[in-house]
Amino acid sequence: MSHDINQLAQKLAPHYSQFDVSNRLLFTGHSHQAWPDVAREGLQEAFEVAASEIDNKWNPAFEKIETLRNYLRNYYDDPDGMYCLGQNTHQLLVSWLSSFDLQQKPKIITTDSEFHSMARQLKRLKEEGVEIITVDGHADDIVNQIEHAIDDNVSAVMLSRVYFNSGIVNQHIGEIAKITKAHNIPFLVDDYHGTNVMPLSISDEDLNHCYFLIGGYKYLQWGEGNCFLRYPKDCELRPAITGWFASFSQLDKAKSDRVSYADDHQRFASGTFDTTSQFRAARVVAFFDQMNLTPKVLHKQYQQQIALLRNTFSNYNFDTDVIKIAHEEPIENIGGFLAFRSPFARTIRTKLMDKGVFTDARGDILRFGVAPYITSHQIKQAIEELDSIISKINP
Repeated sequence: MSHDINQLAQKLAPHYSQFDVSNRLLFTGHSHQAWPDVAREGLQEAFEVAASEIDNKWNPAFEKIETLRNYLRNYYDDPDGMYCLGQNTHQLLVSWLSSFDLQQKPKIITTDSEFHSMARQLKRLKEEGVEIITVDGHADDIVNQIEHAIDDNVSAVMLSRVYFNSGIVNQHIGEIAKITKAHNIPFLVDDYHGTNVMPLSISDEDLNHCYFLIGGYKYLQWGEGNCFLRYPKDCELRPAITGWFASFSQLDKAKSDRVSYADDHQRFASGTFDTTSQFRAARVVAFFDQMNLTPKVLHKQYQQQIALLRNTFSNYNFDTDVIKIAHEEPIENIGGFLAFRSPFARTIRTKLMDKGVFTDARGDILRFGVAPYITSHQIKQAIEELDSIISKINP
């Protein structure tokens, strides 16, 4: 296992010299991965294009966006899907939600394990009278819970494929998709923690009618400003919150009383945005292709790294009153990070940072996220540092 991990990690590490991944213990891969050195060239290219092309910079910028769309189409085995760019998933989420008549159908079904972008927004809508039905995202009977909650008042079902607080993969997306399709209810999947970690064929799994939120800040290594809402080709939703980029190609046409959504892939778009992010991300896409970082290769690396991380942690026999693995799911049901539960999670995270180990804590959960360039030695180093901190904590 260690040999396989290191073979890829050591091949990649020299290409991440600006982030110095070989000499740093970067275990926030689930929050922000290092960028390959070519990303810097993308930033330079964005400036050069803006300087040389002035107002005509948008055509090369749109070409970069299409490069990102093609990457996602290939990753998801989704040749017919539409992919709308957004600066963050919240912008896209709000635009999507504004498509529904929440006065006539004031019910949304979600889970108790959603990331803040979705959870906070739905909580605020609940204060305004929207009926938010929250099911147990990690329950074995989640499908039954959702089906039981469905009635004529439901506007949408919204949940994650990989839960941000545990790293556990929701094994029931296909079943939930069938139910929502049967009831003609839009189904939105937050896949920020699934993209580039857990392969998914939208075609094979019959998910063509579903909506997916995708973000570039984590496992894609695209950085900020590269989020997408995937939606069906035959989508007819008309978001009430809409920007002029949703009909960019028809700006010079005569205006009608009815707002149009004319451009492919732009139905949920906003307005003017900084295109620098797309130039940077397009370079990363080319780099991934050059290094043959296919979905299969990436998945294997993450699975082996998570397995080694968990095994190394288990070998230390930590006091479970201080810290323990948050769940016992099999490796194949875990995404790109491992969650530990500790009443001292935030303290441990701070002390790890003092030692140069980058991790992340939310409440009583300490998260170690791996990345393709992390070696087996770095995994063992990180747990050694954890041990040195844990040994000084009295429960």
